[in-house]
Amino acid sequence: MTVPTQDPGVDSGYRPADTPHTADEVRGSSIGELMRQVTSDLSTLVRQEVELAKAEIRQEGRKVGMAAGLFGGAGFGGYMVALFLSIALWAGLSNVMDAGWAALIVAVIWGAIAAVLYSMAKKNARRVRGLRQTNDSVQRIPDALKPHPEGVTR
Repeated sequence: MTVPTQDPGVDSGYRPADTPHTADEVRGSSIGELMRQVTSDLSTLVRQEVELAKAEIRQEGRKVGMAAGLFGGAGFGGYMVALFLSIALWAGLSNVMDAGWAALIVAVIWGAIAAVLYSMAKKNARRVRGLRQTNDSVQRIPDALKPHPEGVTR
């Protein structure tokens, strides 16, 4: 038993996206039919572009997630190194002075490092200017839509 197939020919209006229209087909079509074809082609193009963007975002998202995880692991490793070096410094200093004073010296060193890093972060935060060009262009949009009768010549 055979299954009937549907022929996507001229009668159904189906046309593969990569098949160009002939000049006779365009001349024989009404404006409404041409607009329907353009709208359909544009809709297909937009859908394909959205799907491509989604695929790229998924692919890049996986890479970003992997990189973030690795940076997190590296940060934790750096923290552990700093912790154990601090303990080693504390233990080393406690051989020549009281352990309490040795711990205080290590804490003051870390306090100085934190203060320098905070100062650098604050200085860099002041340099952030935001999206000035985008903000300016968005604020000009309403002016562009308003009629300017003084500039119109009739």
